[in-house]
Amino acid sequence: MSSDVALDVSALAINVTIPERLRWTDTRRGEEFTLTTLNVRLLPDGRLAAKAYGRPTGGGRGTYVSFPVPNRPELAALVTKAASRAGALWAAHRGLS
Repeated sequence: MSSDVALDVSALAINVTIPERLRWTDTRRGEEFTLTTLNVRLLPDGRLAAKAYGRPTGGGRGTYVSFPVPNRPELAALVTKAASRAGALWAAHRGLS
């Protein structure tokens, strides 16, 4: 591929497991969920966006529904640390296998 061709990278996203001590619950359509995973995206302007996903507290598979991430310093730190770690992993890639 020629170096003068502009690449259009349309998505940069990572999934991060929320440590047990940072997990929380939220309710959607009358069902309580325990949030266990964050999906973190790098926006075109360089900022990060995150949504939380989880399973019904009462058990079962439930639906794939996103929840907002609460504005808590420890969750913001988790997102920042995960994004930095993902960046380091991407930068150290060893090519297509």
